[in-house]
Amino acid sequence: MRQSIKFLLTFFIFGITCLSSFAYIKSSLEYNIPVDYTKLNEAELQEKAGFYYNLALKSCSLNEEMTTALNLYTILAHKNPKNIIYLTRLGELYDILGKDRYAKGAFFDAIGIDSSRPEPYFYLGEFYYKRNIFKKALKMYKKAYLHGYTRHYDTLFKIGDIYEKLGDTEAALKYLQLASQINPNSELDNKIKRTENANQLNKEYYSDTRIRINER
Repeated sequence: MRQSIKFLLTFFIFGITCLSSFAYIKSSLEYNIPVDYTKLNEAELQEKAGFYYNLALKSCSLNEEMTTALNLYTILAHKNPKNIIYLTRLGELYDILGKDRYAKGAFFDAIGIDSSRPEPYFYLGEFYYKRNIFKKALKMYKKAYLHGYTRHYDTLFKIGDIYEKLGDTEAALKYLQLASQINPNSELDNKIKRTENANQLNKEYYSDTRIRINER
């Protein structure tokens, strides 16, 4: 598999010339390689891209697997620029590498092509969440939820978690309990209990505050 993909990439570099090109990021350098995308087999490239994508997610570093996955999804995105998954996965890979501008660009391009798909919203939410930009992350997760991720555990958990961080324990409980229906686990159960206790304290606090205001 690895030898065949190396041969394929070598073939791209030395055997094909045309005006089209693609760019990928390695360290801080940009490379442009001429490719005739019409002659490539999309199904085969997609299979290889998925293989290296999964390896890249495990390594989370700039290595051969990451570089190959970036190459292949960039080629696929040029070959089929309307494919949301290709753009979203490019965004994920750039996000892992800390290439913020490229990551956000890929996610927003995907949303611009089809704003009804939940995937780019979710991964853009992940982008903001990892950078502690919680209000923007919440907005993206909720859009993913509205566009179909109503039974997506990570979306529900992250929405609940952000609401908890922002102090809205009642909203947090709603989404954490929905997440628990999909994937009950002890860690989530403990989080729900902590949030229930905090929510009860919030209710008591606001109840006492209202009473004091009415007594004045």
